[in-house]
Amino acid sequence: MNNISHLNDKWIKAAILGTVWASSEIVLGSFLHNLRVPFSGNILTAIGIVILISAHYKWSEKGLFWRAGLICALMKTMSPSAVIFGPMIAIFSEALLLEFSVRLLGRTVAGFVLGSVLAMSWNLFQKIFNYIIFYGYNIVEVYKNLMIYAEKQLGLRFDAVWTPILILLGVYALFGALSALVGISTGRKLKKQPSIAVTHFKKEAESTGFGSKNADFPYSVWWLVLNALLLVGTLFTINRIPFGIWATTVAVIVAIWAYRYKRALRQLVRPRFWIFFVLITLVTAFVFTKLSSDTKTIADALLIGVEMNLRAIVLIMGFTVLGTELYNPKIREYFARSYFKQLPLALELSVESLPVMIANTPDLKTVLKNPMLFVQQIMGFADYRLQQIRSAGSLPSVFVITGAVGVGKTTVMKKLLAALQEKQIPVAGFYSERLMQENETIGYDLVNAATRERIDFLRVAKEPSLRGVGKYAVNHAAFDWGETLLQKADHQVVLVDEIGKLEIRGEGWGRVLAERIRKQENHLILSFRKDLLDDLIDKFELTKAVVLDVETTPEKEIIDAVLSQLNHGSSIVNC
Repeated sequence: MNNISHLNDKWIKAAILGTVWASSEIVLGSFLHNLRVPFSGNILTAIGIVILISAHYKWSEKGLFWRAGLICALMKTMSPSAVIFGPMIAIFSEALLLEFSVRLLGRTVAGFVLGSVLAMSWNLFQKIFNYIIFYGYNIVEVYKNLMIYAEKQLGLRFDAVWTPILILLGVYALFGALSALVGISTGRKLKKQPSIAVTHFKKEAESTGFGSKNADFPYSVWWLVLNALLLVGTLFTINRIPFGIWATTVAVIVAIWAYRYKRALRQLVRPRFWIFFVLITLVTAFVFTKLSSDTKTIADALLIGVEMNLRAIVLIMGFTVLGTELYNPKIREYFARSYFKQLPLALELSVESLPVMIANTPDLKTVLKNPMLFVQQIMGFADYRLQQIRSAGSLPSVFVITGAVGVGKTTVMKKLLAALQEKQIPVAGFYSERLMQENETIGYDLVNAATRERIDFLRVAKEPSLRGVGKYAVNHAAFDWGETLLQKADHQVVLVDEIGKLEIRGEGWGRVLAERIRKQENHLILSFRKDLLDDLIDKFELTKAVVLDVETTPEKEIIDAVLSQLNHGSSIVNC
């Protein structure tokens, strides 16, 4: 877990809190869904609200709610379930609404209650929105006409279209407010209670199946793009081309998806789906032939029902196949190297923590019997996990200074070296220094970072050589000299300049550098050319390295970033 040192405290806490939330979704959610408990989604939302609000009395950082919600939502991508987008959107939206309310009204009873009411009510809005997305606006017409018909038949004296929705909204809001009050009460008690001893926590966890993906699946970015285009194109062409052509196209797309993505069929093979298919078709036919102001023939009404169901099939399978392709390791690695670097690191930490967190999550009966003990136990484990992670954060870091040829990588390395030595931080290794003659580069020397001892490395060759580097002849004794420096670098920061094509081929300092990276005994500051960056990162498995680009980041920011990271909980820097 050498990448944990790159996470700030807020993301570490968010990762832990998101894992607590995810574990409750898995353990308690499975129990509720297996028993077919009504409103199980609302119960899980209530548990999530209690966890977040209770935790806020111990960890009060701003932005913790939305980060924890994002982590919990993204962990759904690793679930074996074929349905992930709906729960992901619900979890993240609930966290955002809670965060918004607390930012608006502060950490007050009003802020927590408003956020909880909005979060719980979101379940109803999303359910309605899902029906409209899946079945189109025709589902609204079906509902409206049915309720108007019921209003007339039963002689109701109220608006039968909106009243059921408003009653449900009131129930949801009340449940949300009660959840907030439970969370506030639990949080206040938790603040006064001592943490549970570490001995109470289970060290092992049974396999949950969570996160188990098919490692042999042929992920493809092209398939991701194609699937998105097929999904959008299918929805766009509804009612724009003849129904027969559209339905045939849908059948072909569904067959392709079913062949490539076996998990996309899970929803479609359930009897409940086909019962609902027939029911929606028949009810739609009844409404549009008997109740609608725009009366249609039975054939047209049945086609509307079939079209609504085909639209739902496309969306259900489409979201599933997109979710599958988004798990592509290349996509995850891209984000790991991007501006959003903290997020994949936090997610990795959450996945690592999840099995033990699940083992320490009690069953629903225990939660309902003593919610205070449940929250105290999981927050005690969260505190324990936080201390573990902070300790792990002292493991060595790897920094990569990158940029194009001639933009000043070595200059930054030398200034960084001076800053480290000014703070009396021992540095081993070497950097390269260009030799100039009449404004032309005639070669490079290697310079010992600690002693400034030099050795010839590259010189302009009189004749081309297969053993050279470009136009330069190589002094192979310099490789032995540099290798000796790297091998003897013990418990220090190690600086290595201009790692390049030789190391990609396993030559040069490739072997000894790979050994240094594997042993994790030193902080490493490495210099890579930008055009070789991806190849070198793949070669040495440095996807979690801190990459600093001299072309886009000022020198001072690079130096400050490295010094800050080295001084953050490291036990080996000042040895």
